[in-house]
Amino acid sequence: MSRLFKILVAVITFAGAPLAHADDHAEKGVERLSPEVRSLLNKEMVAIQKGIVSVLGVYASGNFEEIATVAGRIKNSYILKQDISRQQRHELHQKLPKSFVHLDQQFHKHAGLLEAAAKNNNDELTGFYFSKLVDSCSGCHSQHAKHKFPAFEEPDEENTHP
Repeated sequence: MSRLFKILVAVITFAGAPLAHADDHAEKGVERLSPEVRSLLNKEMVAIQKGIVSVLGVYASGNFEEIATVAGRIKNSYILKQDISRQQRHELHQKLPKSFVHLDQQFHKHAGLLEAAAKNNNDELTGFYFSKLVDSCSGCHSQHAKHKFPAFEEPDEENTHP
């Protein structure tokens, strides 16, 4: 399977996932955030999703300048860099699991590397870091957002045996 096809499948899966519904199987951390802070986080995720989907289209056409622009926006989209109150910032630091913060940092690092690769018109590295960016989404969602992305739920043992 080609790298571009794998990326396309990942982006379509990511783009088709529900973004705003709550569930009784809420994860720790993100689900403990106040509605206001969760709304900010959700807005960031929606913006990131739109950016990733747009990168796929411009990558297929070789528009490295646009890829670099979008990747730069994604890189700088940290919720902690947004205009949030001191209390909201404190809430994020107190309630988000360290693993979430680490994965988020890795995600933004990959966005920066994608931006650099695209600025250098490096097709191979651009594809590689775009793939890493999408993998970062899946990695975080599988750990911290199974309630929104049920495909990441592990199957029940009872249902996996014939």
